[in-house]
Amino acid sequence: MIKNTTISGIHYETGEFVTVEISDSLIKSITIHTAQEKKENVPFISPGLIDNQTNGYVGINFQDEIFTVERMRTAARALWKDGVTTFIPTLVTESKENLIRNFRILSQVYNDDYLRGSVPGFHLEGPYISTEKGFYGCHLFKEIRKPSWDEFMEFQEAAGGKIILTTVAPEVEGGLDFIKKCTESGVLVSIGHTNATAEIIYRAVDYGATLSTHLGNGCANTINRHVNPLWPQLACDKLTPSVIADGFHLRPEELTVFFKVKGENNIIITSDVTHLAGMPPGEYEYMGSKVIMNEEGLILNPALNVLAGASMPLKKGIQTMINFTGCSLKQAVNLATKNVARVHRLSDRGILETGKRADIILFTMDEKNHVTIKETWVAGKRVYPES
Repeated sequence: MIKNTTISGIHYETGEFVTVEISDSLIKSITIHTAQEKKENVPFISPGLIDNQTNGYVGINFQDEIFTVERMRTAARALWKDGVTTFIPTLVTESKENLIRNFRILSQVYNDDYLRGSVPGFHLEGPYISTEKGFYGCHLFKEIRKPSWDEFMEFQEAAGGKIILTTVAPEVEGGLDFIKKCTESGVLVSIGHTNATAEIIYRAVDYGATLSTHLGNGCANTINRHVNPLWPQLACDKLTPSVIADGFHLRPEELTVFFKVKGENNIIITSDVTHLAGMPPGEYEYMGSKVIMNEEGLILNPALNVLAGASMPLKKGIQTMINFTGCSLKQAVNLATKNVARVHRLSDRGILETGKRADIILFTMDEKNHVTIKETWVAGKRVYPES
């Protein structure tokens, strides 16, 4: 049993000085204080960040053959330090054998008490994506294949039934039927790494697709100005796009347009971080190719002339959204908390509210809107700094 405890801060949405009482793993009460009671140098308080696309962290690749539960614990501690209280480990296009191997390990991760429910399930990005150059990004071309429900069921069995999200290109042969089967089985479907026509994208939505994976990326460098997969995904209100707001993957005007078109409640930010997050700049091996990470954290695959994943923590997205779009702190934080919880049906978290799970962060911001995490609480226990 976790004893009752309290934490205080400036509510990120209202600007009020509040005290949150935690009982066991839940928020028991939230008390608003008067202006006279407000103390100086109080950090902001908000729900913990939720990342729906995490490929690795601090040198730990969730796709490696050396990946273990213990290594995931190390990655989780680093994620908690950066304010992420919930993350969805993501496996990308690979051989059937390797995907099964690592989904089996992830099934053990899901049941690990130490992780305190920070992992609600898994994301399979590929291998059922476009084979057109540019649109498959830095995924392993040789492992891209047509959707197979039987194969996916093998992945799901290895994962203990915890694949909760998959990214699919709906135009590939069998793609629409696969999307329908996923939806009927309760798996969320995101459109991504696609060069689908508007007609196919709308049909994918009719079949159950609800998200767009890192919209504006996983896309060829040169596309038709009228006929391309971006416009229909932006135009469709039933699709919630994720965006990589690290300052590299999308330009300020792109993020601004995406945010204005979708509105503050129908867009989320994701990190799409690789295992290079938290690593020093240099040359690395990633997905069968040599990639270069510069001092700013940009990762490039020179051979394919594409970005090769990301290295910026999700909290950087809050800073970027505020600086690029002019949105408020409330709006930016909700893109990484409340909105993500909603689209992933995580009804027990993502909001500061009585009865919700006490996944909470305290943070400060400087004049450039850089976020510094002071404390991270997961299910009512302080995990950073470690208690």
